[in-house]
Amino acid sequence: MAEIKVLALDLDGTLTNSQKEVTPRTRAALDAAIAKGVTIVLASGRPTAGVLPLAKELGLDKKGGCILSYNGGKIIDCRTGETLYQKQLDAQYVPELCAFAAAQNVTIITYNKEGVVTEHPDDKWALRECFTCKLPMTGVDDLAKYVDYPICKMLITLDPARRDEVWAAGKKQFDGRIDLYPSSPFFIEAVPLGVAKDGSLAALLEHMGLGRENLMACGDGLNDRSMIEYAGVGVAMQNAEAPVKTVADYVTAADNDHDGVAEAVEKFILK
Repeated sequence: MAEIKVLALDLDGTLTNSQKEVTPRTRAALDAAIAKGVTIVLASGRPTAGVLPLAKELGLDKKGGCILSYNGGKIIDCRTGETLYQKQLDAQYVPELCAFAAAQNVTIITYNKEGVVTEHPDDKWALRECFTCKLPMTGVDDLAKYVDYPICKMLITLDPARRDEVWAAGKKQFDGRIDLYPSSPFFIEAVPLGVAKDGSLAALLEHMGLGRENLMACGDGLNDRSMIEYAGVGVAMQNAEAPVKTVADYVTAADNDHDGVAEAVEKFILK
């Protein structure tokens, strides 16, 4: 087996537990992997600002590592802050996505420099994103008008009971123009065509002079499926959605609340 040099970790439902914390055993496993020369990539649908505190907590700003944010829309080097890869959402889709969300009677959010922006700041599913990313919420009257700056993604937040019907309607409307896919039971990501965790990891590996055989990826959601399938070692968490488990090389015995990531790192990197 090729040596694992890069470890890509989804955050929510994977690296962090239900309280959004990295527990001591997992932290120790990551520190040991870094000591072996492995580059940690925090690969999330979250905006960059929503990953930075965790990257600092893990010491990646000093030890090195990367943040892959917006589901692959952007990669930055934690030590230098340099953007290594970026794809932005074409501005023409912002009003159309806002209108689609309104027609479906669901909330849509995006981000500004401070945090989360939406027309529905009290929406309980939108507030999940603030809790997850530890970012403040700003309410605006007209989101489409407000967004006059480049963005990497928008996020539809909704009751899980409606996720699949709204996703189907969105895929139909935006087919071939932008990509929509779920990242949790209550989130649907809207990103530029072709943006996914596997494609941006491929660009990063090329930048590093490495191949997919040097990559291990861990995740739980449908938006992690591409990187788990792509990686030399693809790991699905015990709590992963069924289609994610089917493409994985290994499914952890433990879930994200019981150090599933540590289990995988100990087995494949520290063994």
